Amino acid sequence: MNDLASVVRELEAHAAQEGWDQPSRIFALVPTDELIASEPSLADALADKVGSLTAIEQEPLTVPLEEVLASLFWPDGVAGAAAIAERLVLPPEADANMPTDPEQAAQYAQSHPDRHEVRMVAAATRSGETFCALRLRAHDEDAAVVTGDDLVPGLLELLQVSLDVRREEIPGE
Repeated sequence: MNDLASVVRELEAHAAQEGWDQPSRIFALVPTDELIASEPSLADALADKVGSLTAIEQEPLTVPLEEVLASLFWPDGVAGAAAIAERLVLPPEADANMPTDPEQAAQYAQSHPDRHEVRMVAAATRSGETFCALRLRAHDEDAAVVTGDDLVPGLLELLQVSLDVRREEIPGE
């Protein structure tokens, strides 16, 4: 198993232990060796992660995850980023009746009989590697978690943009 897949599985298991209805969260992924070099007191706690990545949770979000990721710039020492988010997913045919008003759309999704609640864990590295894990609330079992490289393309794209050191700074910031 690769390092990124291990980190995603670890984050998904951690989120599962905390239960549902949790806020979205963002993590910096840093090389464990570099973290230990800068914080030697963590050496014992991270001994089993030497040579891999360690997830460091960032401050709680005060704005929507998508807004944060669209304006976030990670420092050079960050090798990757991960996010955990819960969303309602509707079948494609539900789009035809989706209200355009955001509040009405949220109410529509919340009350739709075919909605599914899903927890997404997505991660990306500066080198372009990605990995995701999805858990449906209706099938809330470790054995039912779906994993893959590109399960949440929109979220992965936002994570990758936040890691792109070549992008220009956003005007006005």
